[in-house]
Amino acid sequence: MTSSGPVETGPPAPLRRRRAVVIGAAMVLAFALTAFVAYRWGSGGTPQATPTPSAPPRTPTVLTPAEIFSVMAASVVSIETATGEGTGVIVNARGTVLTALHVVNGAESITVTFADGSSSAAVVAGADPDNDIAALAIETPPEVIVPAVLGGGARIGDNVVAIGNQLGLNDSTTSGVVSGLNRSTSGNDGTNLSGLIQFDAAVNPGSSGGPLVNSRGQTIGIVVALANPTDARTFIGIGFAVPIGTAVAGGRGDQQPQQ
Repeated sequence: MTSSGPVETGPPAPLRRRRAVVIGAAMVLAFALTAFVAYRWGSGGTPQATPTPSAPPRTPTVLTPAEIFSVMAASVVSIETATGEGTGVIVNARGTVLTALHVVNGAESITVTFADGSSSAAVVAGADPDNDIAALAIETPPEVIVPAVLGGGARIGDNVVAIGNQLGLNDSTTSGVVSGLNRSTSGNDGTNLSGLIQFDAAVNPGSSGGPLVNSRGQTIGIVVALANPTDARTFIGIGFAVPIGTAVAGGRGDQQPQQ
């Protein structure tokens, strides 16, 4: 029989097997690439979100003077005697009030008025003449007692707020900084006071016994004196406070300062 042309027999079997292997490998590679892209970009071609790095450690909240007053208002009291007036701060759940000793020293009667407007007689339960500190026990505490949070040490340059009834103006709130540490001065009765915090938030007569508060709302001192080269007894930029640790120990308070 006459052939109509050459017969195409195809490549040898080994060559066909090699092509099959190459094609199979290409398909596996393509599948792997597709899976990789899908993993990286997610469905619909949308990139996956990059993991959020861990948040940095939280720092203590810094309060404004207005916020500090809001925190402290329920803990600050006014004190009246037959001869004068001053300020105090509640330091424990029993309603014990720390103040400056010279505010109540020798008083026949002491009246404490709380933030809610209620008043009570009080007596001196503990005194530390060397640091001009007194603790008052309240005969009739208010229904809600809000102790101040007591703070740790002060540093020069720290922002502070003083709250008191200076010149008879209740809840007067002033701000400044810690100007110095370990200062010495003379108290109203001539007592030599030492280890004091110096600050420049305005204080005047009536401020004595009030709290000196840091920017975290912690009471770090009790106001006891102001420096004045004249007899006017008005503020010229230098006030003094007993550190709260000394005040608590001297007044026999039972709440320990926080660090």
